[in-house]
Amino acid sequence: MRAQEAIADFAATLRELRISAGNPTFREMAGRSGAISHTTLHEATKGNRLPSWATTAEFVKACGADPAAYRERWDKANQVVRAAGAGKRAAAAGAAATRPPDGVRTPAEDRQTVDVAVGVRTSDAVGESSASVPSPSLPPDDSADDAQSAPPASGGRRRFRLTRPAAVALATTVVGVGAAVATVVAVDLGSGADEPDPKPSDNPSKAALPPADCPVQVRNPPPAPPTHKGDAAAFIADITLPDCTHVAAGKTVTKIWRLKNAGKVPWRGYALRRLDLPQRADQCQTISEVPIDDTKPGEMVDIRADITTPRKPGLCYVRFKMVDAAGRVAFPGNRPVNFQIIVE
Repeated sequence: MRAQEAIADFAATLRELRISAGNPTFREMAGRSGAISHTTLHEATKGNRLPSWATTAEFVKACGADPAAYRERWDKANQVVRAAGAGKRAAAAGAAATRPPDGVRTPAEDRQTVDVAVGVRTSDAVGESSASVPSPSLPPDDSADDAQSAPPASGGRRRFRLTRPAAVALATTVVGVGAAVATVVAVDLGSGADEPDPKPSDNPSKAALPPADCPVQVRNPPPAPPTHKGDAAAFIADITLPDCTHVAAGKTVTKIWRLKNAGKVPWRGYALRRLDLPQRADQCQTISEVPIDDTKPGEMVDIRADITTPRKPGLCYVRFKMVDAAGRVAFPGNRPVNFQIIVE
């Protein structure tokens, strides 16, 4: 199966799931998720590219289904996409291996031409009146094809087709015209091979990013007042394990967030409650509720959570919501507190 077919098939699977859930709007789904935008959810169903696993999991949960039931299908599609990316890189490497040594040019490269515009007028912003850059003399060449004069373009511009040596010489000449006039000569000399796709999902290297996007773009949920009037929280910093930190598999590390009580309500008995429960074996493991030290208004607090990474590589994206002593979500209109680490 080709990569585009695998992507299209998986997008169709997501569309069918959404229909089976009553065809909710993407804004409704984003509201249910509280961690992803409606545009990202919509994009996942178009079939332009394979959504990350984090996006897929949020999509499935917003439809009331279990993400674990869709993991195998996503993994198969992702393997096809990654294999296609590896093939592109192999082709690029093969093309590079056939290139001649430095300093040796092929006939095709000798005849490679570029378009250069001369007599370009500068912007009026350069001075009180615009000026025209004089056309520099073209370097001599025995071949009549090296500089073929084209019909004058609009605005008095003339276009020439030059070989690579002529273009380099012309660019050097233009540089010496003077510092008072800004002139840009755009030269496309070509690469000789397609560039590999830089997306992390297409990179087969173990040291590179995992298939899922990192960092996951976290969106605000629909606006909502705090549970306690006057309560407010402000995120200050990731003290440890900033987004996309690489951590070995099967290790236990400590994540520390720093938050500020930015409201007028003391935090007593507050905690961070994990959202993706129950936890699966392929996820980073934490306690379900991370306690928060009592914090007075205006004070900052460091919140610590021990994380045990799974034994397989991937992206751990885990979200928490702050709850009060009664277990109610304190800030339903705030985005979740999260960590994103790459397990390798």
